[in-house]
Amino acid sequence: MNWLLVVAGATVGAPLRYLTDRAVQSRHDSVFPWGTFAVNVTGCLILGVLTGAVAEGAAGSHLQLLLGTGLCGALTTYSTFSYETLRLTETGAGLYAAANVVGSVAAGLGAAFVGVSIAQALWG
Repeated sequence: MNWLLVVAGATVGAPLRYLTDRAVQSRHDSVFPWGTFAVNVTGCLILGVLTGAVAEGAAGSHLQLLLGTGLCGALTTYSTFSYETLRLTETGAGLYAAANVVGSVAAGLGAAFVGVSIAQALWG
């Protein structure tokens, strides 16, 4: 039964990732991968809120499987982040590659911490 929750979350997360990536990237005239950056940071925020909600007892393991593993697992993408960073480096856009690495890690961690703080404020 648990695997169905993961599949259901991923069924929403994967197309949401693709559509969001395309929508965000189409609004920027830059080689920087804004679409991937946006979905990864958003996923970190969602996962932070969910983690905080579970820690405060406001959410259970089923919601964690549905949203955390399923939705966020399909929404976010480390492989695309890595590939796009490699491509930036290969095409001579080393500063963009470095900004992508530093910005993605910093913004992702920041979003996760903000998410946990939001959950603590709501349910703590």
